[in-house]
Amino acid sequence: MKQGRNEHRKTIKHAMTVDVEDYFHVAAFKDVIDVNSWHEWPCRVEQNTEKLLALFDQAGIKITFFILGWVAERYPNLVKAIQAAGHEIASHGYSHQLIYSQTPEVFKQETLKSKDILEQITGEKVIGYRAASYSITQKSLWALDILADLGFEWDSSIFPTRHDNYGIPGSPEEPYKIITSSGKTLTEFPLTTAKVLGQSIPAAGGGYFRQYPYALSRWLFERASHNQTKPQIFYLHPWEIDPEQPRVPNASAFSRFRHYTNLNRCLPRLERLLNDFDFATMSESLKYAKLETTRHVSDFKQG
Repeated sequence: MKQGRNEHRKTIKHAMTVDVEDYFHVAAFKDVIDVNSWHEWPCRVEQNTEKLLALFDQAGIKITFFILGWVAERYPNLVKAIQAAGHEIASHGYSHQLIYSQTPEVFKQETLKSKDILEQITGEKVIGYRAASYSITQKSLWALDILADLGFEWDSSIFPTRHDNYGIPGSPEEPYKIITSSGKTLTEFPLTTAKVLGQSIPAAGGGYFRQYPYALSRWLFERASHNQTKPQIFYLHPWEIDPEQPRVPNASAFSRFRHYTNLNRCLPRLERLLNDFDFATMSESLKYAKLETTRHVSDFKQG
């Protein structure tokens, strides 16, 4: 049992998620690290993910791991370890490319490949998906149709905020149903944002969690949940708890700032977060959502 909890807190469970990728996969370095050179970089995803598995085991929670197909293909035993620990396994695509930089045909091939790899390793159906760098935007809404056609039941790729690489501003901030062009249904669990002075402020984790003071992250997450009455989502990557990872040369100052800021503080902050809020898998957390909103893919195109 967790210690030091606030007694007034509700019993709602938020979704804790990990995007299983390595430091050289990130979009911030795509201009200086070619995908064909990934095999030349020292992999640290196993050891970092194992640290997270130990932490979640100690906290007594089960979470959702969105596993990159490239990682699963090379480290099937890591996937098996995640499964054996009782966590939920979902797809993070195959090659961590921005969806809107791919053709629909390439995206479908890669997504199916990743799904097949995970299902062959686990022997279980994979029903959840998250795009690399949340790259389902108004430029790549066609990806939702492909996900539904491939048998995915829920997605967590849409960030209802403005960002240089992702986001659909004005999209729903709570879990909702999406009707695809072919009439199929997909549940969307959007990344957490909190309304502050009318603006949607990202509060879902990752770089924001490392860059904000912890007190601000906690306040935003609490605010987004409307006093623990609405489930939210938190994410991080295994490389974010690894301050000893190799430094990537020739990356821009902005990319270095985004990637390396407060790596040494991420794990202690995560431990505090696990004590301050109740977390579970995506599928479990979605049970607390009312899903009162339904959007058609065409609605996003209309803004």
